[in-house]
Amino acid sequence: MTCFVIPFLMVIGYARVSNDDQTNAVQLAELKKAGCRKIYEDKVSGRNVKRPELTRCLERLAEGDTLVVWRLDRLGRSLADLFEIVNNLQQLGVAFVSLKEQFDTSQATGRLIFHVFASLAEFERDLIRERAKAGLTAAKARGRLGGRKPKLAKDQMSKIRSLWDGNQYSKQELGTMFSVSKSTIDRIVRPMPIKPTVATKGGKTKRTRIKQRAGK
Repeated sequence: MTCFVIPFLMVIGYARVSNDDQTNAVQLAELKKAGCRKIYEDKVSGRNVKRPELTRCLERLAEGDTLVVWRLDRLGRSLADLFEIVNNLQQLGVAFVSLKEQFDTSQATGRLIFHVFASLAEFERDLIRERAKAGLTAAKARGRLGGRKPKLAKDQMSKIRSLWDGNQYSKQELGTMFSVSKSTIDRIVRPMPIKPTVATKGGKTKRTRIKQRAGK
């Protein structure tokens, strides 16, 4: 790879492992060649895993700094994610460089590519919205409304209420029996809040609470 040296005073690097290569060694070597004085690295991968070092890195950046990554996908997990981060950097006056793609927002060409990214990110969001809408329409056509599918059938919930009313099992035991959490059992057996109105002298009314059975 051609050495990409960044001519700025404060150059900060960021590295993150990939699913294919669980080490940052290559990234760190290239970032150091580019002149990074400080490098933040996340050593976890996966779409739903938090990136604490990236958060620290972004909080450290100030106007006039440059953030450098080895490859674009090390910074963003999706096009929309990448655009949002780079857009925030632009607003802060921080330049962004990706070594592998030789992408540099401090240059006119880099800024042009950034605007292309913005359009593609918006296009990606529109596609996601359209697919979600199409999925809901198809589900309604099949007679199924949106929302999470119930974990238990109606007859199973009736059985749970019956066993609970028999005072033979705790909520934890019922949860284990039906392979659901204790909170799920709690929602099934929880009585409806009943507040009957009781007439009193003077025409006034008061509400009384019916004591509920304590959960086990």
